[in-house]
Amino acid sequence: MKVVLHLNDGVHFTASTDNDQRFEIDGSETVGGQEKGPRPMELVLGALAGCSAIDVMSTLRKMKQDVSDCQIEVTGERADQVPAVFCHIQLDFLIYGNNLDQRKVQRAVTLAVEKYCSVGKMLESTARISHSTTIHPVPSHREQ
Repeated sequence: MKVVLHLNDGVHFTASTDNDQRFEIDGSETVGGQEKGPRPMELVLGALAGCSAIDVMSTLRKMKQDVSDCQIEVTGERADQVPAVFCHIQLDFLIYGNNLDQRKVQRAVTLAVEKYCSVGKMLESTARISHSTTIHPVPSHREQ
């Protein structure tokens, strides 16, 4: 796995992956950023949410749960000193679907966050990672 960054201007970079995906990275205005892309620590939170979400959805599919949507809200609290690593991260899973088994959904989220997510495993040496799960039914077309 490899990612290559190319400087555009200031501290704005374009990143390219092995499979030719591209994304922008920029710093805060205090270090010369221009809001042309997410900041590196925002990408870390996004990577944690994405990794966990993929694991949750994979597990729920194996459990034969019909999920219509999965959203993750992730917030991070950073240390006051440099380096300002994350010291606490909260993942809030919003799972949408009808006839979902609450125990299975909760189990899938717990397994993803506490066991399977590689990004989370790397972060847990500096950050306490906690999570919550909320299941939302999807209204039928007649109820809308």
